[in-house]
Amino acid sequence: MDKKVRDDVIVKAKNIKLVIFDVDGVLTDGGLYFTDDGREMKKFNVKDGLGISLLIKHDIEVAVITGRNSVIVADRMRSLGVNHVYQGRLNKLETYENLKAALQIDDQQVAFVGDDVIDIPIMDKCGLPVAVADAHESVIEKACWILSKKGGDGAARQVCDVLLSSHDIKINGYEFSGQQ
Repeated sequence: MDKKVRDDVIVKAKNIKLVIFDVDGVLTDGGLYFTDDGREMKKFNVKDGLGISLLIKHDIEVAVITGRNSVIVADRMRSLGVNHVYQGRLNKLETYENLKAALQIDDQQVAFVGDDVIDIPIMDKCGLPVAVADAHESVIEKACWILSKKGGDGAARQVCDVLLSSHDIKINGYEFSGQQ
């Protein structure tokens, strides 16, 4: 597989001011894990977390819009500095439109990373629709960019690195590349 991100994706990435991630299946592997006493557990990728923190540090807004509610998600996003956390949103498009209005940005300035059919309405509108490698077939068809990583396995970091690269951001002398 060609590891270089397509030029059209890089061009679109240069315009991005907000990246929105779905949670289950994008920031996690999509599994639902429960303890014997019924408490939910989720596994997040630490590299995804660092990428998200770096975006925020360099003035690229980050949001999550998810159909489920979870204290774990709220805690994880708070620890990363994500201020735009919307849970229990099966109609994600309404939340998307409200967030764009609040941040005074347009569709072409938004990247969205999804994995399942409830993500399609935003993917149809945003400037950079992205699908994780193991996304539902209909989501892959809508994506401008299909990641080589699965949800929860560094997919978010791929997006973060390309956004950092396209905005010419360097960290400790490291220049992010346009590679997947």
